[in-house]
Amino acid sequence: MSAPSHTPLAERLRPRTLGEVIGQQHILGEGMALRLAFESGQPHSCILWGPPGVGKTTIARLMAEAFDAQFISISAVLGGVKDIREAVEKAELARDGLHPQRTIVFVDEVHRFNKSQQDAFLPHVESGLFTFIGATTENPSFEVNSALLSRAAVYVLQPLGEADLKQIVARAQAIDAVPALEPDALQRLLGYADGDARRLLNTLETLAMAATREKINPVTDAWLLKVLGERMRRYDKGGEQFYDTISALHKSVRGSDPDASLYWLVRMLDGGVDPRYISRRLIRMAAEDIGLADPRALRLALDAAEVYERLGSPEGELALAECVVYLAVTAKSNAVYKAFNEAKAFVKQDGTRPVPMHLRNAPTRLMKQLDYGKGYRYAHDEEDGFAAGENYLPEGMADPGFYRPVRRGLEIKIDDKLRELREKNLIQGNPREK
Repeated sequence: MSAPSHTPLAERLRPRTLGEVIGQQHILGEGMALRLAFESGQPHSCILWGPPGVGKTTIARLMAEAFDAQFISISAVLGGVKDIREAVEKAELARDGLHPQRTIVFVDEVHRFNKSQQDAFLPHVESGLFTFIGATTENPSFEVNSALLSRAAVYVLQPLGEADLKQIVARAQAIDAVPALEPDALQRLLGYADGDARRLLNTLETLAMAATREKINPVTDAWLLKVLGERMRRYDKGGEQFYDTISALHKSVRGSDPDASLYWLVRMLDGGVDPRYISRRLIRMAAEDIGLADPRALRLALDAAEVYERLGSPEGELALAECVVYLAVTAKSNAVYKAFNEAKAFVKQDGTRPVPMHLRNAPTRLMKQLDYGKGYRYAHDEEDGFAAGENYLPEGMADPGFYRPVRRGLEIKIDDKLRELREKNLIQGNPREK
């Protein structure tokens, strides 16, 4: 291995041509959308959406080179309106100079710009002063203004696969930048990179320096583990990956798959998600997807949350795992969830119906004189504790039928009970049951 260069490894290996780009063949391969854009000779504004370290900046730079365009890079994390104004001035100078040149303005982490900052690009994109390229790790549907989004094509970039990452390691070894790696060490390194080329290259650079210092060649798995420490996966606690993973957990529970549910639970815990957030979501799952099919589920979810509060991590995480498995395997019903939403929608569009007189409270003499509560039948005094034929809805309101129990779990018995009560109402002539 040669002496380390002062130029970062990631920069030394940065692709200089489109053919050198590793991965993203679904948009850069022959006949694919972005490749055709390069070959057309006509740049167009676009959003590059994907996780860190998958080539967003590289593709933007290559686009500028392909179209012989001035490349202006703005970081939305550090920049502001001043940077946008300066970019506009540079673009005007390039357009109006002796040798007119196109300009590509690349905005990294564009989702960090607020609405007014994003709006500042619109007139210049529309006038053709420059081509806008935004890079984001967040879903542009939520984070990029609709006006700007409508003027830009969206290209979705994927995490690099194992074969892609191996190619990057091979290129680094080809320029003698990193030592040889034993197979187990290579696999651990690829797993540590987790689809992120930048993370892989930065790690390789660190390993190269450490291996040179300690005269390690080849790198073994044991030594690599000592240098890397505990393997940590890439996990964005506040971004789309966060919401995708909790969605996967919720849907696995709803789909009654305990293994998948445990997998996503551990993925979230491993990624550093606050277990208290997870416990709150489990309580929601118990209420929304299990409901009265198994009322014990809600109690178990509350208990799991309390156990975690008492024990903390890692001991309390076992209670969350127990809860997840129970929620996955028990009977499911969203009947109450649907009934509640239907009732809310009905009340929102319906008028304010008066409470029937027999259901009103009569705490004063005047109210009694006005027949408040007159005719009310006290259910506990009726046979079987049920006032057959009584109506509890506003006058003239048809039975909305919000709650429709499913034939699963405890709701089988609830459904049977309601059928029995409806029969009694029919016998007594309750208009709701006609």
